[in-house]
Amino acid sequence: MKIAMWSGPRNLSTAMMYSFGNRPDFTAVDEPFYGAYLHATGLTHPMGAEVIASQETDPKQVAAACAADPAQHRYMKHMPHHMLDGVPLDWTQDCVNVHLIRHPARVIASYAAKRENPTLEDIGYVQQTALYDKIGGLVIDSHDIRENPEAALRVLCDAIDLPFDASMLHWPAGPKPFDGVWASHWYGAVHRSTGFAGAEGPLPELSSDAAKLCQEALPHYDALKARKLLITS
Repeated sequence: MKIAMWSGPRNLSTAMMYSFGNRPDFTAVDEPFYGAYLHATGLTHPMGAEVIASQETDPKQVAAACAADPAQHRYMKHMPHHMLDGVPLDWTQDCVNVHLIRHPARVIASYAAKRENPTLEDIGYVQQTALYDKIGGLVIDSHDIRENPEAALRVLCDAIDLPFDASMLHWPAGPKPFDGVWASHWYGAVHRSTGFAGAEGPLPELSSDAAKLCQEALPHYDALKARKLLITS
């Protein structure tokens, strides 16, 4: 089984990668299109040069690697905004595609702490809804995972016909061998973790520009939220 987990940044995506990567029957891949995305766009990102140097920058070659049959189950962490026009998507037909979502107010507050003045392009909501329309798949909300990790993961595993494994609930602290080179900048909190953080509190209050960005992203979040897996405790 190949799982393609699609989400924007600061979306519980690394914790989910650690969850599946901790299963003895899975390998994990961290954002394989990131280097190709930065190479094509010329955008300035933290550790951008290191990212480009560490990865294949030809998206066709990356897509071919994603399409290859794994020796065991493979979990791939992907970001929709990395899939620029012309990047192959045919490989997704052989994947279980899952879209991980999070309320944009939480994403924007978290992202801005690591990179100032995020744009709608940076946080990926428009691209995620467009990608969902192209390839379909399941939707799961990070809020539900934080609220009750075992219940949410059991529902997800059942939906994709994968036996639940309790090893998904905890992992060793520290970096992982499948982390991207950018982990030292972005993954500090999850490196200190040994499992999913607890339930989230109230939505953060945003400044004027951030609040405007949230309002732009919110319809895209709401459209996918309406399709999410229902989790019962």
